[in-house]
Amino acid sequence: MDTTAASYTARRAEIETYFDRTAVHAWERLTSDAPVGRIRATVREGRDTMRTTLLSWLPEDLTGARVLDAGCGTGALAVEAARRGAEVVAVDLSPTLIRLASERMPADLRGRLSFHVGDMLDPALGPFDHAVCMDSLIHYDTADAVRMLAGLAARARASVVFTLAPRTPALAMMHGIGRLFPRGDRAPSIEPVSLDGFHRRAAADASLVGWHLARTRRVSRGFYISQALEAVGPCAG
Repeated sequence: MDTTAASYTARRAEIETYFDRTAVHAWERLTSDAPVGRIRATVREGRDTMRTTLLSWLPEDLTGARVLDAGCGTGALAVEAARRGAEVVAVDLSPTLIRLASERMPADLRGRLSFHVGDMLDPALGPFDHAVCMDSLIHYDTADAVRMLAGLAARARASVVFTLAPRTPALAMMHGIGRLFPRGDRAPSIEPVSLDGFHRRAAADASLVGWHLARTRRVSRGFYISQALEAVGPCAG
């Protein structure tokens, strides 16, 4: 196994352990309507805003489109995309989060929305018109994040909308504070990236020829900071 593949595999295992074992109850609460503390409330607000942002970059009418929700968590974004008429395939590393997502799935969406445990880059998931990857790439360094974008773009006809952790002083400070939390409350370390460096590396990647980075928006709510980006494919339009 080459070094790049090894780093991705090791990181993926850490993320699976965190979301499936270490903090599953905290994430179950965060992604519900249950009361949460002040810090987690800002994370919930930020995630809600980011989800709305990414969905706004997809067509309002998704009838006939096939959408991949890569790193779907408990499925809130997948549900909204399915309500717009899309056939949605939602995948996550965590069996526990997928179980929660399946339990929360509205009955009227069965047949248009399916949840799967696995790797978002698995080619067996098939081709898509759009892929959405919210707050999954934030745990990977620039090289792995570009590799994962290329993997998603290889199977998405029109667009990939995703998020990165931007390298900012505020995010670095919050990352440091997060290390003071009890170990069970810590997420796997995020990997803040230089957005300029990410753009340069993506532009130089032969697997992304014909693709270009278009819209971008930063969402900052207390302890939540994430950068939304849109990659548009040669078949968009």
